[in-house]
Amino acid sequence: MSRVTAELRPTFTLAAPIVVGQLSQMLMGVTDSVMIGHAGTVPLAASSFGGSVFSVFFVAGIGLMLPVSIFVARAHGAERPDECGEYLRHGLALALFFGVLETLAMGSLSFGLARFGQPAEVLAIVTPFFLLIAGSITSVFVYLVLRQFAEAMGHPWAPMFIMLAGVALNAALNWVFIYGHLGMPALGLTGAGISTLVSRTLGALVIFLWLRRDAAVRAAWPRRWFGGYSRARFREMLHIGLPASGMLLFESSAFAFSSVMIGWLGAVPLAAHQIALSCASLSFMFPLGLSTAAGMRVSRAVGAGEFERRRPIAIAAYLIGLATMGTFAVLFAFGGRMISGWFVRDGVVIALATQLLAVAALFQFVDGVQVIAAACLRGITDVKVPAVLTFVAYWVVALPLGYALGVRGTLGAAGMWIGIATGLALAAVALSMRFARLTRPAVTSNFP
Repeated sequence: MSRVTAELRPTFTLAAPIVVGQLSQMLMGVTDSVMIGHAGTVPLAASSFGGSVFSVFFVAGIGLMLPVSIFVARAHGAERPDECGEYLRHGLALALFFGVLETLAMGSLSFGLARFGQPAEVLAIVTPFFLLIAGSITSVFVYLVLRQFAEAMGHPWAPMFIMLAGVALNAALNWVFIYGHLGMPALGLTGAGISTLVSRTLGALVIFLWLRRDAAVRAAWPRRWFGGYSRARFREMLHIGLPASGMLLFESSAFAFSSVMIGWLGAVPLAAHQIALSCASLSFMFPLGLSTAAGMRVSRAVGAGEFERRRPIAIAAYLIGLATMGTFAVLFAFGGRMISGWFVRDGVVIALATQLLAVAALFQFVDGVQVIAAACLRGITDVKVPAVLTFVAYWVVALPLGYALGVRGTLGAAGMWIGIATGLALAAVALSMRFARLTRPAVTSNFP
């Protein structure tokens, strides 16, 4: 237990600014939901639908960028700064390639949004918003790569402040473009899309300029940016990135498709779902940031040959995560009506969102455990089997159960959330058991 206690403080110290940075990114979406919600229930439902479809592409890209943090942390632990810079350079190349590819894919998808069977009033306003946030995806990926590089090098504070500034800028631009201030017309949902695009683009530019001038990472800063790429390095990164992307995609797409199915029930259930999902996503940023820190620390320990520290680092992260998510469970269970009232004034939407937040309270613990376990497995470069486990949990169990209870059954949106909660619990158990097995004292490393 003393080893676990020794890992609590360094894990928390690294995780704190990462969590704040993750929260800042999520707060941008929550701010949009709150400000759009005051423009009406239909714009809020449309933002839920468009944001849910976008999130599938967004999360797929996050997984593809994750190898940057894993390999930079491992190279940093082995004291190889030139290798850190090479992983950054190759990571940015992947960010640009997949960013453009996903932008084109979402542009094509925008012509077929009606196929998702959403209410007509939602489809009438969602396309401009969807195209604007689709245009921000490349900037998001570039920012993620640069942020993960800084965090893996042990410098997480500047990315945190940059994200906080981005949230403030997004809120200010929302005030201008959604409601029509400073001489601008009131653009409603489309105005939120403009704000998101501008703030994300500026965020990527600012973090690049900061890293370029930061003396603390100068030894690892690439000497060149173009040419001389290594196919072997790209293969190494995609070997981790593709399964990691699959893991995240299975979970996020389950939530996204649940939004689509809830949309079949009408605009009111979809608006309530967006409120509860925004709150659950916000709470999820705490274990997500914690998992990022834990995964990097596990990877750094492996790079330094300190294999005995893998389990204590993970257990320390579990303890911090459980304490944090317990707080949110209490808040959602007893403060759901008050929280829902912050988003909308519609009493029917508030009542339904309160029920969904009660279900969210039940799965807070397992949601935290599963994301920390997944990150620690990535830290030891184990991704293929976890990808299969998450597919089973979310697409074989969670979605069919949610459909049976919520769409075919009588529980409605709450039934969908019960199905998702069941999938999260299965993933938490399965991933934790796998990490425990692969980090037994007799096992040193599962690297090739």
